[in-house]
Amino acid sequence: MTVGVLVMAHGTPASTEEIEAFYTRIRRGRAPEPAQLAELTARYDAIGGTSPLAARTRAQVDALRAMLAARAPGRYRVAFGAKHTDPLIEEAAAELHASGVDAVIGLVLTPHASTMGSGEYLERARAALGDTPFTAITSWYDQPAFVQLLADRVRTVLADGTGRRRVVFTAHSLPERVRASGDPYPDQLEESARLVAGAAGLTDWVVAWQSAGRTPEPWLGPDIRDEVRRLAAEGETDTVVVCPVGFVADHLEVLYDLDIELADVASSVGLGYARTASLNDDPAFVAVLADVVAAAGPTA
Repeated sequence: MTVGVLVMAHGTPASTEEIEAFYTRIRRGRAPEPAQLAELTARYDAIGGTSPLAARTRAQVDALRAMLAARAPGRYRVAFGAKHTDPLIEEAAAELHASGVDAVIGLVLTPHASTMGSGEYLERARAALGDTPFTAITSWYDQPAFVQLLADRVRTVLADGTGRRRVVFTAHSLPERVRASGDPYPDQLEESARLVAGAAGLTDWVVAWQSAGRTPEPWLGPDIRDEVRRLAAEGETDTVVVCPVGFVADHLEVLYDLDIELADVASSVGLGYARTASLNDDPAFVAVLADVVAAAGPTA
């Protein structure tokens, strides 16, 4: 049996010239206002002109392909599809279907399940694959090796400094209405933070949210910037250590929203800032993904 592995991620513009089309696609076909486009372009400029996410994701997919081939030669065919950039999820699904695989496993490069996040990726893949048997990996945040990997990164940062250090676990915010709908995302994020904190031996940690969209409706909170200001007002900590538990690679929400914007907030209220290293294509992380794929089957 030959099994296709459809790896999915958000996608990012590969050049400055692609930012407007990318922004338009994110906005479901509505072109951004000039001021909105200028602001987003300035954020990319602040981290070097473009996000490294495309290269990081490509490295993750290539490493996963190589690891699966080493573990089970000839069994897996790996393709990548993005939500907002080429190749799209549908294009990658068509590639796997045309290759004649017997079944497809869908893996989204985000640890937690959400109807507005990974759920949308998986449903697009399922629809594009038609009658090809499809197994969706809905979440993998609680994989012991993944938890341990993040806990090790937290301990590394905590060991590199003196004074009290409060750990803040963060992930991309979603509209608050997901709580009422029964979406698993908020609870999974809390559980994810609890697992990593436990593995790292933490007693002083909180959960916050970041990168909320600019819409009139409320988004999941507290916002991590407000949380940092609150911690400073309490006078309890010298340095804020951020563990972006919801992200698996360097990209705009890490390199700008955290390393620039949040670091500036921390500095403005007299606090230090530190962040755990991104997972990117760390072989230990790729092994987690390979384990998840192998466990998903099929077994024939």
